[in-house]
Amino acid sequence: MTPDQYCKEKLNASHSNFAMAFIFLSNKKRKAMNALYAFCREVDDIADECKEYEIGKNKLDWWRVEIQRLFDNNPQHPVTKALLPHIKNYQLNQEYFIEILDGMEMDLNFNRYESFKQLQLYCYRVASVVGIMSAKIFGYKNVQTHKYAHNLGIALQLTNIMRDIGEDARRDRIYVPLDQLKTLNISENEILALTKNEKFIDLINHLSLQAKGFYLEAIRQLPKEDKWAQLPGLIMANIYYILLHEIKQNTPENIVNIKTLLPPSRKFFIALGTIFGVRWIK
Repeated sequence: MTPDQYCKEKLNASHSNFAMAFIFLSNKKRKAMNALYAFCREVDDIADECKEYEIGKNKLDWWRVEIQRLFDNNPQHPVTKALLPHIKNYQLNQEYFIEILDGMEMDLNFNRYESFKQLQLYCYRVASVVGIMSAKIFGYKNVQTHKYAHNLGIALQLTNIMRDIGEDARRDRIYVPLDQLKTLNISENEILALTKNEKFIDLINHLSLQAKGFYLEAIRQLPKEDKWAQLPGLIMANIYYILLHEIKQNTPENIVNIKTLLPPSRKFFIALGTIFGVRWIK
C-alpha cells in the first residue's frame, strides 16, 4: 500500500463529512487533503483512545519528532510520506502541525474548559489551523481568506461539540465552558448524567446560536475573488451548517444517544446546491 493509498483508506474508513468536498478537487489537491486529513485522524485518535496520560503524551511526542523528520525531508510514517510533496507546494508550515499536536495534547490535559476563551484556543488548534491549511491547498488570492478559514474552523468544531455532547459526557468530558453552564444554571453533574430537561434544550439553543455566529462571520469574511477556489470549504461549511440545524431540531433523547448524521445522498445534494450558488448559511 502506498502512502497515498493509506491516507485515502483513512478518509474512507472515517465516513467523514469532508470526503464529499474532496471529490471536487483536482487529483493533486485531493491527495494533499487526504494526507492532511489522515494526519489529523492519526493524532485525534490518540487523544480519543489513550486513557493513560503517559501513553498518549508519548505518542504525541513521537509525532512531534516525526513532524521534524518531515521538514528534514526524512519522514517515516505513511502519512508524513504522503504529506512530503505538498508542504512546500502549499506552504504548509511546520508550526501549523505543531499547533494541531498542541491541541490534541489539550485533550490529554483537560476534560473541562473554564471559559470560552480557553475553549476557543482548543478550537483554533484542532480546527482553525486545519482550516487555514485547507484554504492554502484549495488556493486563494486574498489573505483575508485566512480569517474566513479561522472562523469556519471554530464553527465546525462547535458543531462537533454539539453533536458529540452525549458521547463526550460518557467519557467524563465536557467541552461546554463551565462559565457558560453556570450562566444557564446547569451543573456539571446534569451534563454527565445527560439530564434531558428544559435547561438542556436551552443549552442546545445557546450552542447553536454561538456556532451560527461563527458560520456567518466566516462567510462575511470570505473575499469574493476566492469563493470559487474555496468551493470545497464552502461545501463543508454548508454540510455542517445543515447538520447544526438537524441537531437543534432533534429531540434531547436522540441528541445524547444517537450521533446525528446526514446520509451521503443529502450531502451530495448540499454539495450540488453549493456549486450552483444556493446559500444555506444565512
